[in-house]
Amino acid sequence: MAFNLNTVTIPEFSLNRGKGSVLYVQLAKELENFIASGTLKSGDRLPSERELAKQLGLSRTTVVNSYQELESRGFVRSHVGRGTFVCANSESTDAPFAWRGKVSATAELINGSWTVGDLIRDSSNPDVISFSGLLPALSCFPTDDYRRAMDKVIRSQPAHGLGVAPSEGEWRFRTQIARRFGAKPEQVLIVSGAQEGLDLIGRCLLDPGDAVIIDRPGYVGAIQNFRAAGARLIGWDIVRADLNELEDLILRYRPKLIWTNPTFQNPTGRSLSLKERQELLELSYRYRVPLAEDDPYRDTSLRGAAPPTLFQLDAANNTVIYIGTFSKTLAPGLRLGWVLASEYIVEQLASIKERQVLFTGGLNQLVLAEFLENGTYEDYLTRLKEEHSKRLNVMIRSLRQYFSAASLAINSPAGGLHVWCHLSGEVETRQLARHALSRRVVLANGEMFYPDNGAGVREFRLCFTSMSAVKIEEGLKSLSDAFIAAKSESSGLKRSRVSIV
Repeated sequence: MAFNLNTVTIPEFSLNRGKGSVLYVQLAKELENFIASGTLKSGDRLPSERELAKQLGLSRTTVVNSYQELESRGFVRSHVGRGTFVCANSESTDAPFAWRGKVSATAELINGSWTVGDLIRDSSNPDVISFSGLLPALSCFPTDDYRRAMDKVIRSQPAHGLGVAPSEGEWRFRTQIARRFGAKPEQVLIVSGAQEGLDLIGRCLLDPGDAVIIDRPGYVGAIQNFRAAGARLIGWDIVRADLNELEDLILRYRPKLIWTNPTFQNPTGRSLSLKERQELLELSYRYRVPLAEDDPYRDTSLRGAAPPTLFQLDAANNTVIYIGTFSKTLAPGLRLGWVLASEYIVEQLASIKERQVLFTGGLNQLVLAEFLENGTYEDYLTRLKEEHSKRLNVMIRSLRQYFSAASLAINSPAGGLHVWCHLSGEVETRQLARHALSRRVVLANGEMFYPDNGAGVREFRLCFTSMSAVKIEEGLKSLSDAFIAAKSESSGLKRSRVSIV
């Protein structure tokens, strides 16, 4: 809810002051009517109790009781030091209050902001071509291997696979994850996807008002989670990756945490070099700021091995919290990710997780442990990367066919699942997205990847892995038609402004 910090004027109205009348009830009803009619809008600040009492010739107690009545019914909310604000309009419901006004202050922190849900909403809709959500090529999923491994687990370990699991995760699976990163199993926490890992880290480390330095642009899920924790988000230009700029931000804001996605970064596709990673770690040590390394795309490299993780480079210091997932390689529906950190932090995160979801399902953990032990996962990655390379080539070729270099700049990523695009000229992404949607094509608006308003208005992200080559080409042809329509619209608006002048 956006607050209007200027106090609104309450319109004139009359109260029945006869014997037996309950003034605070009448006042509450009149204010409710103003809210229902839209005279008082969500976010408007009401006069203070003293001001309104003086205006209406009432006692302050009457106004206080009226405001409390409205707050109990969810129409207004009082904030210490700021005042009383309208927080809901009348709803068509049988409930004796407005549910929107009952939403917690924590939930309000992300109300109206971009969320991960905005990215994935159309991913499973067969009637649209969605370039929005980031999914691997699910046609490559090793279905037969998965079925055989699941049968084996159910026959040999039914209690582990189907029963109650440890909050930290199945030991066998934790051992395999630890082996891949040169860690100890005690440093591994299994989570239901990287999103839960981000949420746990925010709950564990952040208090309202803490500063967090994050990639700019960066992952909308990280922005969403840290904002919900009440953090102040400070953007670091990840494209330039100027470590002097980062040091200046650290000195200026004294952050509680630095979050970064250093490998095939979402949305830009950039990877920090080994030198940049080492310098980033040095800043972390010097200013005693922990690093959260979000690394979902490491196993999607298309051109050789990815650089070592910050977690691996930091092996002796325990300053990095690493977040990984199988959502971007195997399938998001498995809901399996992990956090690597010091044993103390793993204990703290596990304690928070116990109160939230208790444990992550054991069956998929044991199936993937089998995959990691017998080499199935590595063999699958080889096939997946071949398919991803084919689809990327189709997307790059189609973009260059349907868009001129002067109108659209694109990156050619070395990994990840996405291409980052920059529009030139008058057309903004919101226009393009609107015209694309009318042609049943969905893209990821660049604005959602920035913690600050007004940025990314000519940028957007396209997933190249989730659809067949035929669908990619069809969708991009429709996107170019949408661009032509948006460009014509912009030119028309420009001519109109000129003629008015």
